[in-house]
Amino acid sequence: MRGDDSVLITPEEMAEIDRRAAADGPFDGYRLMRNAGSAVARLVLDRFPARVPVQVLCGPGNNGGDGYVAAEELRACGVPVELFAEMPPRPGTDASRAADDCRLTPRALGDFMPARGGVVVDALYGAGLARPLGDVAARAARLCDDPGTPVVAVDLPSGVAGESGAVLGTAFKAAVTITFVRAKPGHYLQPGRAACGDLVVADIGIGDAIVASIGARCFENRPAVWGRHFPRPALDAHKYSRGHVMVFSGAGTATGAARLAAAAAARAGAGAVTMLSPSSALAANAAQLTATMLTKADTRGEVLAAFEARPPAACVYGPGLSPEAATAGFLFDLIADAEPCPPFVVDASALTALGGMPDALRSGGRRGRLVLTPHEGEFRRVFPDLAEAPGLSKLERARRAACAADAVLIYKGPDTVIAAPDGRAAINANGTPWLATAGSGDVLAGIVGGLLAQAMPPFEAACAAVWIHAEAAARFGPGLIAEDLPGLLPPVLRDCLAQGASMGASR
Repeated sequence: MRGDDSVLITPEEMAEIDRRAAADGPFDGYRLMRNAGSAVARLVLDRFPARVPVQVLCGPGNNGGDGYVAAEELRACGVPVELFAEMPPRPGTDASRAADDCRLTPRALGDFMPARGGVVVDALYGAGLARPLGDVAARAARLCDDPGTPVVAVDLPSGVAGESGAVLGTAFKAAVTITFVRAKPGHYLQPGRAACGDLVVADIGIGDAIVASIGARCFENRPAVWGRHFPRPALDAHKYSRGHVMVFSGAGTATGAARLAAAAAARAGAGAVTMLSPSSALAANAAQLTATMLTKADTRGEVLAAFEARPPAACVYGPGLSPEAATAGFLFDLIADAEPCPPFVVDASALTALGGMPDALRSGGRRGRLVLTPHEGEFRRVFPDLAEAPGLSKLERARRAACAADAVLIYKGPDTVIAAPDGRAAINANGTPWLATAGSGDVLAGIVGGLLAQAMPPFEAACAAVWIHAEAAARFGPGLIAEDLPGLLPPVLRDCLAQGASMGASR
């Protein structure tokens, strides 16, 4: 991974970046604060040029220091500004210097009332807040909870935790949030994401080399993270060289989910797709399938024979299967017996089945060959201890689950987190509510399988699949059903290929 603007940094990492930047130059800590405050002032002037007064709420730390700088710059531009402070900054700090350089006299935050027609700048607390707002600050947040009072949040809406996105009691809800250098996980994890409004990341003069020196391992999921690995078929490719996916079908009355996965795998670029079907479902599947091959597979022996006849490069296991322990046992037996063992995308009912076999999941017998795709309910069944652990963010739960299972994990939701066993993680930011429809998860599993079959590394394949899945749904919009999704993939894939070629050319 390169140190680009897809990197997400925790509040602790940001504090270290600030320290290193101030030590290395060219800007000291106060100049960096001035750069940040100037960016806030410019944003207010650009987004809300007609709204007055600008009411700036300052806390006692560096976030408040940014607010003092912004207030003074807006005042110098002739903008009516009202300044409110919860408490003065600690003497000798950069924030104290910013307050001294501001010609406005702050009023007590307890006197704050939103002004009709104005805009509020929330510079009380930034991403490092780890406790609920005090009574006075919480009151200010509640007073601003009105669509007629736009809020510009500095770094993160006060009351939202920068690492987890959790709302610590009461929080501001921003129309726009401006942060600095790089975004934080709390900007994308719910409910913080909903509280941020539009997100702007401002450059304040800290170079990429300093950011890269931190070694952050969390990213915003976008093509910059995985584009260089996106598969491009060779000129002499044939169907099996492009990757063969095998999808396991459910019984006779539960075949549709597997067909959705199979169609998605083919659309994602797999050159061949085979449906492994129990006898009870052969007629139903044969009546619906065209390009997808169909093979009877009632037993482990028949599956292994199919593997030997046409070796799969990836398998999709779970859509439409029975949510029983036997389903999980069958999977682990296959992984133990198959030589070579393809990667398995484990989805839907198979995840529920895994909940009854925690020891097998953590046994190591699967040799790191799994991509798990749980939504919240499935995650709770498979990883009950992590789901109930207090104080863990969704990001941290995903990372620990991926490590425990020795698998890539797609922890689905409006803020889907993709995690690898080695600690890398990505938070998806292009999710859309149009995906909240039956069968969309089966399509996602198929896309992952299709990309894995083309030799895309598992973490990158999972990241790409999540992004592509959401992008296709967002472009379609209202009225989307799962059956639409495979047919929506080609233009998105075309764009991914173009972006991947551009990234490769820049190396």
